[in-house]
Amino acid sequence: MTNLVILGTQWGDEGKGKIVDALAAEARFVAVVRYQGGNNAGHTVVVNNQSHAFHLLPSGVLYPDKTCVIGNGVVIDPLVLRDELVALESRLGSAHARLLISDKAHLILPWHVLRDRLSGGAIGTTGRGIGPAYMDYVGRRGIRWGDTKDRERFGRRVAEEAAWNRAEVEALLGFYQVPREKQEELTIEAALSSQLVLQQCWPAIEALRNNATVSSGDAGSFLDEVRQRGGDILFEGAQATLLDIAHGTYPYVTSSHPTLGGVYVGTGIRPDPLKVLGVAKAYTTRVGAGPFPTELDNELGSRIRELGHEYGTTTGRPRRCGWLDLTILRYARRVNGLDALALTKLDVLAGLPSLRVAVAYRIGGGLTRTFTVDEDELAAAEVVFEELEGWEGDLGKARRFADLPAQARTYVQLIEDEVGIPVEMISTGPGREQLLRK
Repeated sequence: MTNLVILGTQWGDEGKGKIVDALAAEARFVAVVRYQGGNNAGHTVVVNNQSHAFHLLPSGVLYPDKTCVIGNGVVIDPLVLRDELVALESRLGSAHARLLISDKAHLILPWHVLRDRLSGGAIGTTGRGIGPAYMDYVGRRGIRWGDTKDRERFGRRVAEEAAWNRAEVEALLGFYQVPREKQEELTIEAALSSQLVLQQCWPAIEALRNNATVSSGDAGSFLDEVRQRGGDILFEGAQATLLDIAHGTYPYVTSSHPTLGGVYVGTGIRPDPLKVLGVAKAYTTRVGAGPFPTELDNELGSRIRELGHEYGTTTGRPRRCGWLDLTILRYARRVNGLDALALTKLDVLAGLPSLRVAVAYRIGGGLTRTFTVDEDELAAAEVVFEELEGWEGDLGKARRFADLPAQARTYVQLIEDEVGIPVEMISTGPGREQLLRK
């Protein structure tokens, strides 16, 4: 029996939710765990033509026999989590996985969202308060889920932090020279008044704590018990390798560790044995600013965006689209110790007469097959492409690898040869049934 980590290998939006949902169906997995990120994530699962978008709930939540865990590495907006659970139960009732929230998980409060709206624009954040919440986590000012065990304790912690956040916001308003009319739009007092924050947040917290399917406690201890009983654990990463705060394309990154190392910090256990499955889109996308060597800033890029529905699940922002970059997948393999790949959205590329795949860069007169996270080097990189023949037809009807057109199989084989690990799963459409095991 083997524990499994599913994580993104590119700039996010690879379709991790679908892969988690498919593998969570296996009886051996007792728990499905989110280990980092917040509601800046957007994982979509399509079942019987009904789409479920998850931002904080793990993607295994559709299975009633599982326990979904929100680990200590996740930052939780209680209003968002409450609303997400209410929306799920409006469709399924209580016929969903049990939810365990780590007492060590930090909270996103209204002042974090306000600070993000004031300071996150240059990086292109989602404006959901994730970065400021992690800042307070590291700065030892955070309020944790364990601080919500009763209203008095939560109110005391909110009052303790409100004055500091007011001073922080006043400094940001001055630094960014926010005009008076804009300040009025930001509803600043509602985000900074300890009494108003308590009034906004406590009903959501209370609703979560009173939900019979939700429990709180030491998530690491629970996961260790699962392991001791012989059960397997499925870990679900949010965002992706190139958005990792340490290993991504800094500064255009998230504020947590979507890479393998985040599993250990964000859960409190060392899962062993462990398999690492990287999810990669059959092309590359990126949201926000920053260099993108294979970007198709043209009609073809727009076509891929529309066919692939490349708009953010969380923000609705259009994603930049480009050719598949194998230097990125090699980098993700090294950083995460990938054992295999799951390839998604192969169907989107059908109908193109030819395809290009990046296999190397020329930087400063030299040839390299290694991805660089240096912003200036990446911006100056000249891409070395390999060109392949395209394919026709509806890949969504394929149920075996052999059913794919020969050209599509060649495309997959090139990925395996260049990255050095097998492609074990191939998604050919949004539905659960449109997933091949190779």
